[in-house]
Amino acid sequence: MSPVAEFDLRQTVISNTTFGPNEIKQIAAAISADYNNFRTLRDATNELAQQQSRTPAASARLGVCQYLVGRYSDAVQTLTNADGGALTNFYLAKAYMALDRYPEALKAFESAEKAGYNRDEVALARAEALRLSGDAAGSLKVLDNLSGAVEQTAEYLYQRAATVGALGEHPDEVVRLLERAIEIDPNHAGVLFGLALENDRHGNDDYARQLYERGAKHFPTHVGMLLNLGLLYEDIEHFERAKQCYLRILDAYPSHERARLYFKDADASRDMYYDEEARRRQDRLAQILNVPVSDFELSVRSRNCLQKMGIVTLGDLTRITEQELLSSKNFGETSLVEIREMLASKGLELGQFAASKWQDEPIYEPAAMSDDERALLDRPIADLNLSVRARKCMVRLGLTTIGELIRRTGDDLLECKNFGVTSLNEVREKLTAHGLKLRGD
Repeated sequence: MSPVAEFDLRQTVISNTTFGPNEIKQIAAAISADYNNFRTLRDATNELAQQQSRTPAASARLGVCQYLVGRYSDAVQTLTNADGGALTNFYLAKAYMALDRYPEALKAFESAEKAGYNRDEVALARAEALRLSGDAAGSLKVLDNLSGAVEQTAEYLYQRAATVGALGEHPDEVVRLLERAIEIDPNHAGVLFGLALENDRHGNDDYARQLYERGAKHFPTHVGMLLNLGLLYEDIEHFERAKQCYLRILDAYPSHERARLYFKDADASRDMYYDEEARRRQDRLAQILNVPVSDFELSVRSRNCLQKMGIVTLGDLTRITEQELLSSKNFGETSLVEIREMLASKGLELGQFAASKWQDEPIYEPAAMSDDERALLDRPIADLNLSVRARKCMVRLGLTTIGELIRRTGDDLLECKNFGVTSLNEVREKLTAHGLKLRGD
């Protein structure tokens, strides 16, 4: 029987036995081996929290477990009133980090080191806190001050890669550092996420998905890992797997808005199916609508009238009404009957698609714009900082600049695979921030 199988997670949480880094690693390993153990951890944590009287050591145990199940505010409150030891302060700092309270996190890390927590681990955690707070230069300084065996650990290489990436310099070095780290520890969740993200950004979806899957097996799992993996599953229409990714996020963070909305989108997409015959009918119709009217024997009068009205294909005739034709000079009932018969021979009717007549696109006249306006429309869509799902839609539609994007309607975007109302609202919000709108808004 494996060590994970022999490990009693519930007893580790609620009993008065030793509780430290080794036990925390065992908890993480148990959940990584079987995600159902997360619910065991959550239930045991609730059971411990309900105990009427707890020693300071028991409070430290409870606070760490609250951190592990994602109850960061509870963890802060519990650990603040715990034993003040090294483990307590270290996880108090991590809980502060999860709440984006970086100054308090840095102070707690300092207390953890003074209380005897591993110096190198504290330094790496401090480097992460500085980077996430926006001080990438400070993070790099902390890493530069480290030496010895820690420099050959996957965690050190991961933190250095993330910091170099945050500085916006040497993207090749970021990849090299991550590749070195994965050789040292093939299962390091942060490294797997970093490499997956790099491949995801460069369109290597299959490899990115494999890396995300490997990283998602480990606990605690990065929320971004699960969100991105869910999106990649949706791309290959594995909607049930996508839903499981979002549910794992909601297990720990029930109010996580993006996970909840993505889950709804995936659940709705699950019930959709691809109708091959309907698709073939649509393709045949498109071919017929593109047939030029010049292919038919028409009277000179009818031909001239259609030419004057700019009607070139059968599709043009399906988008115009009888009244509009009759309003044209020299177009009478005889020509109308002739047009009806021509369309009927192809199974079409005059004006049958008049309600979906294409609207003229807004004219983009650079000369009439200010330098700032032209510069804004020529900026890449990447400058809008869209989510992964929205960015993938832009790629599928071949849109690269903001100017190209605003020529599209909301309906145009909604036709893109896996692009729903949530993503559409996101695009609209980003454009509104720049004083722009989609066509038709």
